[in-house]
Amino acid sequence: MTTQLTRQELESHLWKSADILRGSIDSSDYKNYIFGLLFIKRLSDVFEERRQELVTEHGEEIGQLLADDPEQYQFYVPPTARWEVIRQHSEDIGTSINVAFEALENENQTLEDVLTPIDFNRKDVLTDSVLQRLLQHFSQLNLANSNLSEPDMLGRSYEYLIKMFADDAGKKGGEFYTPSKVVELIVKLIKPEEGMRVYDPTCGSGGMLIQSVDYVKARGGNPQALSLFGQEKNLGTWAIAKMNLLLHGLPDHKVVKGDTIREPKLVEDGELMLFDRVIANPPFSLKEWGREEAEGDVYGRFQYGIPPKNAGDYAFIQHMVSSLKADGVCGVVMPHGVLFRGGAEGKIRQGLLESDMLEAVVGLPSGLFYGTGIPACVLIFNRNKPAERKGNVLFIAGEEDFQEGKNQNTLRESDVEKIVKAFDAYEDVEKYAKVVSLEDIKANDFNLNITRYVDKTEEEEMIDLNAVLADLRQLEEEQAEKKATLNGFLRELGIGEK
Repeated sequence: MTTQLTRQELESHLWKSADILRGSIDSSDYKNYIFGLLFIKRLSDVFEERRQELVTEHGEEIGQLLADDPEQYQFYVPPTARWEVIRQHSEDIGTSINVAFEALENENQTLEDVLTPIDFNRKDVLTDSVLQRLLQHFSQLNLANSNLSEPDMLGRSYEYLIKMFADDAGKKGGEFYTPSKVVELIVKLIKPEEGMRVYDPTCGSGGMLIQSVDYVKARGGNPQALSLFGQEKNLGTWAIAKMNLLLHGLPDHKVVKGDTIREPKLVEDGELMLFDRVIANPPFSLKEWGREEAEGDVYGRFQYGIPPKNAGDYAFIQHMVSSLKADGVCGVVMPHGVLFRGGAEGKIRQGLLESDMLEAVVGLPSGLFYGTGIPACVLIFNRNKPAERKGNVLFIAGEEDFQEGKNQNTLRESDVEKIVKAFDAYEDVEKYAKVVSLEDIKANDFNLNITRYVDKTEEEEMIDLNAVLADLRQLEEEQAEKKATLNGFLRELGIGEK
């Protein structure tokens, strides 16, 4: 009996594939090539496995007929895209991989534009020798379902790679990856349920949508009953998200390409689609976010005002709030500036507060995100706040609870649970959480700075002056005794006063 592939073995093998590319191309580009080959190897192995099953089940003659029927497969892999065919090429390997990607897309509508943006025919950096080594390296893996020790391990390994590539890319990593614990926190705050529509307007590599599925699954719900939607501006990142969702066994999703603010693609009958849960980590204080288009917005997203040209934070917030159903909940990561900046942003903040949709402001530690050390916060908006929460906002000061790291800080499980517990209880916790009325916030000019409401100052200990004086007298007496003893020794030695 052959030993199944473990997740640790798979992750180690995949990460070593980056070593083959090291020195040939920029590290921020590794992911496109490695994800592309991983994806086509997986599809090819599952296809061959299914072909064999059909022959075994139905006998040689009927089985072979069925094996050539694309309807028998989730993804039909045409001959030119099968791994063994790609492996036969010793020259122009990049071209053969590009041809394989195109053939796969032509046969499977859900893969349209997912693979062809990855160009392997870059002979200046991707020589036949390098590609031969890469193909040989991936050939050592059998990614058929029967050879995987865990059902979801390919998806998990893909996420591991995304994180590793984000680490490697440094600042650029933040463009496609939000740290897993931050995502987990927001998902636990907005609590998606089976049957809901979940949307991420800046979905990156799809991690927030996948963790929403994991949350439902962990609570005994049917993850396939969750409808996933997303939009992503960067074509390469969009392709990674599509592959990520497919490798997690989530084919029934709708993740579209494009600029969410300038051109929202998820619309129905000329109106924005509405969702039960909206979750996102938009780019912080994005410049040139699309102010000109916002002034003529046909979807009515900017009813509280148009944000300044050089900071798109409130453009994303208003888009997300506009995308909520009447009882929808939204969780979004933002820089602290949105809590207190004035001008146009101050007016928008006031409008959102007066509409009584803001449910909580959660302060996060600094250094959690790639490419920026600034502290961030999570804002929770709820179009239908529970009666006991109406007219109030909960402030949670979670800035000091984290695990310090060399390059990046991280939230621990206990830090996440502490925040979630405080949010669920929605009551004051000394030096940590405070329920504040909208009247009090209005009295503070609608400023949402957490330190205004959560007092974290330590009380100074009262000093007992009499005790201090007594201690001083005792020290003086001890010093005098020691001096007298020392003088006695000196006299015996004939030194000092006689």
